Amino acid sequence: MAGFYTNLRDAFLRKWNEWRGGESPKKYTGSDLPLRSELFGLVQMEQHGRLMAASHELRTGHPRRNLLDRLRENEKLLWEVTNLLAEDVQKSRWIPPSGEWLLDNFHLIEEQTRTARRHLPKGYSRELPYLDNGPTAGFPRVYDIALEAISHSDGRIYPENLNAFVAAYLTVTTLELGELWAIPIMLRLALIENLRRVAERIAAAREDRSRAGFWADHMMEMAARDPKNIILTIADMARSDPPVTSSFVAELSRRLQGQGPALALPLDWITQRLSEAGLTIEQLVRTENQEQTVNQVSMTNSISSLRLLSSFDWRDFVEAMSAVEHILSEDPAGVYVQMDFATRDNYRHGVERTAKYSPLTETEVTRKAIDLARDGAARKGPEDPSAHVGYYLVDEGYSLLKSAVEFRPPLGDFLRTACAKIPLSLYMGSILFFTGMTALALFLRGIPGGTPLWLSVFSFILILLGAGHAAIALVNSLSALMIRPVELPRMDYSKGIPPDRRTLVAVPTMLANSEGVDNLLNDLEIRFLANRDDHI
Repeated sequence: MAGFYTNLRDAFLRKWNEWRGGESPKKYTGSDLPLRSELFGLVQMEQHGRLMAASHELRTGHPRRNLLDRLRENEKLLWEVTNLLAEDVQKSRWIPPSGEWLLDNFHLIEEQTRTARRHLPKGYSRELPYLDNGPTAGFPRVYDIALEAISHSDGRIYPENLNAFVAAYLTVTTLELGELWAIPIMLRLALIENLRRVAERIAAAREDRSRAGFWADHMMEMAARDPKNIILTIADMARSDPPVTSSFVAELSRRLQGQGPALALPLDWITQRLSEAGLTIEQLVRTENQEQTVNQVSMTNSISSLRLLSSFDWRDFVEAMSAVEHILSEDPAGVYVQMDFATRDNYRHGVERTAKYSPLTETEVTRKAIDLARDGAARKGPEDPSAHVGYYLVDEGYSLLKSAVEFRPPLGDFLRTACAKIPLSLYMGSILFFTGMTALALFLRGIPGGTPLWLSVFSFILILLGAGHAAIALVNSLSALMIRPVELPRMDYSKGIPPDRRTLVAVPTMLANSEGVDNLLNDLEIRFLANRDDHI
C-alpha cells in the first residue's frame, strides 16, 4: 500500500510539472551584480576621477529617482535574507561565510541604515545636482561618485584613494558644498546597496541549493526503493527546467556523487546539458567556490567600511576639497582662517543660501564677497570690519553682496527682511492684534446680553489681561520659529591664545562680608589653576 501511494505521489509530481511547464520563478535572481569593478590604485583613481568628471552631464530640476525609496527596498531585502539565514542556522543547515558575516553584523547594518535615513531627509536629495546620462541617470551626481569609489575598491574605503579620487574630479569641475557634505551619506547608501546585492546573490544561491537538495532527496529515495524508475525522476527534473547555476550543480554533485551507479544517471544528464555550453561540473564547482570567496570579501569590506565611516573626520575632508573654503581663506583681513569651525561653516552656509537664489555659482558668489572685502580694505584699511569677508556674508554688508550677485529672494526671505526693519512695531502690533481679537471673541461669546455696563467693563478688563498673556506667549513662540538666530563669530583658540590677543578674565562681584571674600579668593584660585594659558 505504501508503494502505491509513493507511485501516486510521483505521478502527481510529474503531472504537476507538466501542467505548470517548469518550476516556479525564483524570488531572488541576483541579477544586480555586486559593485566589483577593476581594482584601482591611487594613480588610477585620480585618472578615473578626471574621466568621470568629463563624462557627467547634469540636469536641472528635481531628480527622477528617489534614494529613500531605494534605501527602503534595500533594507527590506536585507531583512528578508537575514531571516532566511537565521532560519537555516536554527535548522542546522549550512550557510556560506558571507551569510555568517551578514548575520553577525546585521545590527551594524541596521544602525547605519537609520543613520542614512536620518541624514537624508526627504527634500535633501532634491537640492543636489543629478545626472542626465549613464546607468545612474536620475540619481544625484554625488551618488554616482560614491558608487564608483566603492566599485573600484571592492567595497573597501581607503581615505587616501577617496581623497585622491574626489580631488582629481574637482580639477575638472566643482562640487557644491551640499554635495561635499553629502559624500559620507552617499557612501553609506552605496555600501548598503552593495550589501543588498551580495545578500540577494546569497539568497539566490540558497534557492538553487534548495532545489538541488529537493531533487537529490527525491532521487536518492527513488534509487533506494526502485532504481529502475529513477529515469522518470530525471525526466521530471528535466521537465521542470531547473536553473543550471553553479550553486545548483555544486549542491547536486555533492549530494549524488559516489552514491552508486543509479545516481550517476542524473549527473550524466547534468554533464550532457553543460557540455552544450562548453562547461563541466568541475568548472561550475570551482566557480561556486570562487563566488563564495568573493562574496565573503565584498561583505567583509563593505561592513568594515561602514565602521570606518563613523570614525572619519569629514569636516577636514570638506574643507580640504571645498573651492569655496579656499576662496574664503583669501580674506583680506586675515581673520577667516583664525576662526573656529562653526563660524567658518556658518560663512559657507551663507554662500550656499545666497547662491541658491542667484544666477551665480557658489564659487562666483564667494569671489564677489572677497572682492567687496578687498574694496573695503582699500578704502578703510584692513582693520575695518568692511575688510572682513564675513561682513558681507552674515553682517551689515550682506545687502551689498545681494546687489552684486543679483540676489532674487523667495517670498519668505523678502517678508523676513521687511519685518526686520520694524521689529518693535511688528512685535507690539502682533501682541495687540492677537490680544484684541481673542478678548473680543471671548467677550462676545461669554457675556450675555443685558449684563450691566459696569460688570461688562470689568469682565472685559479681566478677559483682556488673560488674552494678553496668551498673545505674548503665542507671539514669542512664533518669533522663535520664524526668526533665524544670529550666530556670533568666534575665534579658534583651541591651541592657546596668541600673544597679540592677550586678555584677562573679569568676574563681577560684590564684597558683602568676610566669608564672601574667602569664597571669592577660593574661586579665583580655581579659575587660575583651570586656565594656565600664558596669555590670560
